[in-house]
Amino acid sequence: MLARHFNTLWCPEFAREYLLTNGKSYDFNDLLTIAKGQLALEEEYVRMVEPLPPSIPPQGGSMLRSTIPIASQEFGTGVLPGILEARLPGLKTNNPSEETSRADALSTFQPVNFSTNQFLFIDTDQYVMKVWCEYVFGDCHNWILRRIAERPYDLYLLCKPDLPWVKDELREYPDERPRQELFHIYRDILLNQPVSWAEINGSYNQRFEMAKNAVMTLV
Repeated sequence: MLARHFNTLWCPEFAREYLLTNGKSYDFNDLLTIAKGQLALEEEYVRMVEPLPPSIPPQGGSMLRSTIPIASQEFGTGVLPGILEARLPGLKTNNPSEETSRADALSTFQPVNFSTNQFLFIDTDQYVMKVWCEYVFGDCHNWILRRIAERPYDLYLLCKPDLPWVKDELREYPDERPRQELFHIYRDILLNQPVSWAEINGSYNQRFEMAKNAVMTLV
């Protein structure tokens, strides 16, 4: 929804495709494979959005004006609730009928003029992989921790679990207690890192308006 509103792309969640292809059971090493796949997919989408002109050097190592990570069971198809990023990364919805597939996103994408701000919305990032590793296995791969230190983003959108949990073939943790635990884990992470972030809550329409307004602060 955000990517469509801002006439740009969103980078989907690699974990979904990986688990649907390889089976729903996973181990600690699978999460490293998923983390690397997510990063490679993100780089693919970075190349697809309009780059800065050659005369303007990338800021913070990013080719985009803005990147925004975002992921949550309240906005998307995430296997594990998370955060939405923006290098600018992408917002989803729990309603399958509202979800935009990767093919649909690419087929409907029309580049905006460079005179307007260009965003890339990202469904998930390495913070999500860190939490996933630690919450399930009590440990995290050093590779993931190094990528967290290296990857620059411009905005995080943290979705509050105040909507009913919606069953999905991969979605975990339907009970209220783990949903709240994970939300507060992500909130603590965002409170202790330097990138701007916004908490998103309310109905689907309210969430969209809040997220849209948060993104506009980057313009």
